[in-house]
Amino acid sequence: MTDRPTALDLPMVDPLPEATQKYFDVCQEKLGLVPNVLRAYAFDIDKLNAFTALYNDLMLAPSGITKLEREMIAVCVSSINKCYYCLVSHGAAVRQYSGDPELGEMMVMNWRMAALDERQTAMLEFVERITTASASITEAHRQALRDVGFTDRDIWDIASVAGFFNMTNRVASASGMRPNTEYHSQSR
Repeated sequence: MTDRPTALDLPMVDPLPEATQKYFDVCQEKLGLVPNVLRAYAFDIDKLNAFTALYNDLMLAPSGITKLEREMIAVCVSSINKCYYCLVSHGAAVRQYSGDPELGEMMVMNWRMAALDERQTAMLEFVERITTASASITEAHRQALRDVGFTDRDIWDIASVAGFFNMTNRVASASGMRPNTEYHSQSR
């Protein structure tokens, strides 16, 4: 395989704008790598900035949904969609946030094998429905989330994270995006 993050011939802007280079340097320092998804978007800095702004808001901003739960949503969606990139990268994040390599593997293969609490189970059942049959969601589905303690804002956040990963899974799969090899050995 080449050093390209995707199967598409979309070279990164060179040189990168100063702010983008600084962001990539922070990623390298904190993560030990620049995620290939960022490298893939770097052919168009405006698209990269839009992607990173939305990703950072959904995955890192304050929310009633924990960072681990957001990563669990990413993996649940990606498992249904069979998105190799996201299963590898966000499976590593589940391992990291949970401190449990086995949970990361269960989430990637079949989240129903994991010993999840009632809240997480309800959340992932809702996420499955968003991913496979979003038009069938009714008030009863939202109420099931409220019944286990989610607020309406939490429901919005769950839906937003699930929607984001349904979109990114499709882009990653269509472009042949490959995960950084470092993800495979992280948090094991």
